[in-house]
Amino acid sequence: MHPRFFSDLPGFTNGFHCLGESARVDALTLQCHMASMNKIKTVCVYCGSGPGTNPRFVEAAIALGKALAENGIRLVYGGGSIGLMGAIATSVLDHGGTVTGIIPDFLTSRENVLKRVQELVVTPDMHERKRLMFERSDAFVALPGGIGTLEELVEQLTWQQLGRHSKPVLLANIDGFWEPLLALLGHMRATAFIRPSLAVDILKAERVEDILPRLRAAAARAPEGTEKLVPEIARRL
Repeated sequence: MHPRFFSDLPGFTNGFHCLGESARVDALTLQCHMASMNKIKTVCVYCGSGPGTNPRFVEAAIALGKALAENGIRLVYGGGSIGLMGAIATSVLDHGGTVTGIIPDFLTSRENVLKRVQELVVTPDMHERKRLMFERSDAFVALPGGIGTLEELVEQLTWQQLGRHSKPVLLANIDGFWEPLLALLGHMRATAFIRPSLAVDILKAERVEDILPRLRAAAARAPEGTEKLVPEIARRL
């Protein structure tokens, strides 16, 4: 079974190098901005299908959607119409941007699909959904979310750690949402389960306005030709 495409529907420390401090990133932003502009054309955003308890989470999703649209960057996301997923996708569309939603077939009857998107892809399973989200994106951002968001985020960090891709991965640490995860990763480093030789660059932004500059700076540093997973790894996503 192949995906179905519907178009034009009505800083972390301790082993993961946190690049979130303004001094490090801002110094690179001006130097790298022009070189990296063409590298970030699509951003995949992982986030919750619920709004969470903190109103700042929804506000951040709306603000990020506006920023993507204003910068001409396509959003790739999970296809839902509610929660943070719905907030960011609706914001992109309301501000004249472009959205690709990717959702597995079994979820179309359980979740409200946002049919306003320019492109909706229905996949046979979760593995194909994640593979397409990877292939269609130049960078990844994790807004607050639950287990599904965490699983998608950690998978990208794992493949980056193993040298399978060099696309930027960023935590939108709104009101410190991701601090417990960062503490856990620090604990893994301290207990030698994350070794220095396997460390990766994980970006962090406390403010929405810092997200795109940090993604662009990271993309400018990434070596050419390392943006794709090797085929045998991609099939396992």
